[in-house]
Amino acid sequence: MQLFFFTVLLVLGFPFIMTEVVDSFKQCSGFFFKEEPPKINDILERSVSLDDNRYKLICQKYNGKNRYATLYDTKNKIPVFSAYTYNGRKISGRPKIPWMIEPQLELTDEMHKPCVSQACTQDYFNQLNLCRGHLFPQFHAADEDTAKSTFTLTNIVPQIKTFNSRSWNRMEENVKKVMDSHCRVEKGRSKILAYVLTGAVPSQNNPMKGKVNIPSHMWTAFCCYNRKSKKWESQAHWAENIDESNDKGKTISKKSLKDLQDFLKINYTETILFKDQCSEMLNAHVSQPLEPDSDEQYDEEQSLLAFLISLPAKVWVTILA
Repeated sequence: MQLFFFTVLLVLGFPFIMTEVVDSFKQCSGFFFKEEPPKINDILERSVSLDDNRYKLICQKYNGKNRYATLYDTKNKIPVFSAYTYNGRKISGRPKIPWMIEPQLELTDEMHKPCVSQACTQDYFNQLNLCRGHLFPQFHAADEDTAKSTFTLTNIVPQIKTFNSRSWNRMEENVKKVMDSHCRVEKGRSKILAYVLTGAVPSQNNPMKGKVNIPSHMWTAFCCYNRKSKKWESQAHWAENIDESNDKGKTISKKSLKDLQDFLKINYTETILFKDQCSEMLNAHVSQPLEPDSDEQYDEEQSLLAFLISLPAKVWVTILA
């Protein structure tokens, strides 16, 4: 009865995403390169949590479909990382949706206050210098439902406002351009595909409202098949989560996957993000749009031909008259 009563309170009081806390990431392995999640020392190995009481595996589900995957730290109340596939942006604008929580993280056999195992919207109230920073950014989502699914607090960390809106946002925009220009399905034609991991390095004893850890650093990396080099390549970024009020033009330089893994080993723990096939760095310059490759040109020609063939005879009479 207590569990039922708590569940009712949770549902009535807090918007939530229909998610699934799982025993293994194999249930949503498609968001990882070669279907293999990262290996993180003492935290995650072979798709399972090494400390299931603290680190929870979440297949982020919305409207009946898995949208991405998150490894969540219930002690620090921030995600370790979120993993998603980038397939291009097919919508515009920011969805209007309330922030959601994960009900499965709260269901226990005992009554207690909501959001003991995760952050709540209230934790972010009256924070003048902090904001809710996405790991899977909504403008990297391919469709509206996926964009909405990113508005869960298990995909969010406290970020310094100026860091979030300046250098980190510019980096996310630039990475999007690189993936749009260079990343394709290996055996396809023009379909965009990149595997992305974005995470946070917890700070030492720096909680927001004595509860939610404010990360010291943010990091991100993607791996994709480079349509120009015809190889699987990666690109990585990381930066300190600090105030940038006096450094409005700050940029976050691209690094190699090895550089990022070395950084995480020193500042967090030993981590292997992608398989060896992604070790080579993708050095892309996107100031000028790339010309469509032969496969894309072929697709466009085929689409035009199909359209012309579909025209009725009376239209052809008008065109040729």
